[in-house]
Amino acid sequence: MADAFYEPDGDWFRATELTRGPWDPGAQHGGPPTALLGREIERLGGGRIGADGPPAFVGRVTFELVRPVPIARLRTSAEIVRPGRSVELVEATLSDEQGVVIRARAWRLRTKEVEFPDPPGRPAAPKLPPPRDPGKPKELFHTGYEVGYHTGMEGRFVSGAFMEPGPATVWMRMAQPLVAGEEPSPLQRVLVAADSGNGVSATLDWGRYLFINVDLSVHLHRMPAGEWICLDAITLPEHNGVGLADAMLFDEQGPIGRAAQTLLVDKLG
Repeated sequence: MADAFYEPDGDWFRATELTRGPWDPGAQHGGPPTALLGREIERLGGGRIGADGPPAFVGRVTFELVRPVPIARLRTSAEIVRPGRSVELVEATLSDEQGVVIRARAWRLRTKEVEFPDPPGRPAAPKLPPPRDPGKPKELFHTGYEVGYHTGMEGRFVSGAFMEPGPATVWMRMAQPLVAGEEPSPLQRVLVAADSGNGVSATLDWGRYLFINVDLSVHLHRMPAGEWICLDAITLPEHNGVGLADAMLFDEQGPIGRAAQTLLVDKLG
C-alpha cells in the first residue's frame, strides 16, 4: 500500500489509491486534492505577504470542484491577483492532463502580535478519546474499497457515527503524509479533513440518495496545534434538491474556524 496521498513526479503529483473517495473507485475524495492545492497557496511567495513582508496566514479559501478529480497525475498553480501590504488575494488551480479539476480563491493576511483581553464565550474543544494503541489504527469509515481515503485517515467519533444519520462530532488525523517525504503543514491537516463534514454527518441513506458537495469554503482564525482536527458537523438537505453541510473546526486547544459545503441532493437510480 502507498505511504502518502501523493508522490512527486517532476512538476506533477501522482495520486495514490489512498486518495480514493466513496462515490467512484476512480475518483478522489475531496480532502486530499484540496489540501494539495492549499499547499500551493500557502507556499506562494515563500509564504509571505510581499517579497520581504510578514508571514502570510490563509484566512479563507474556497474551492470550486469543477469536476470529479481522477486518481491520476495532477499539477498545481497559483498566482497573486490582488497584491497588498496587509492582505492579498490568490487564485489557484489543480489540473489533470485534460484540464482544470478544482479552482480556488484565497485571502492571505499578514500576521503580527496584537494585544487585547481574551473575549468571553470561546467554546472548549470536544473531549478527545484516548490515543490509539500502537499498530492498531482505527478507520474513520469504510467505503466498500479495501484502500482509500478511509485508510489514509484515522478517526474517533465523540458523538454520532458514519453510518448513523444526523449530526456528528469526530476527531480526525492523517495516518499518512500528504506528499511523500514531507511533513504536513497545519493548513494541510485542516484541509484534508474539512471536506469530510458532509460525509460524517450525512442525514440521508447512502444507498438511496446522492448528496455531493460542489464546493468547500474554509474560514480559519488560527492554525491548529498538533495532528488532530475535530469536525462538529451537521448536514441540512432540502426538498428542493440543495443542501448545506456546516462544520465547526477545533484542535485540542479550542476552535480554529469553520467549513461549509454546498450540496447537490438527488435520488440514486
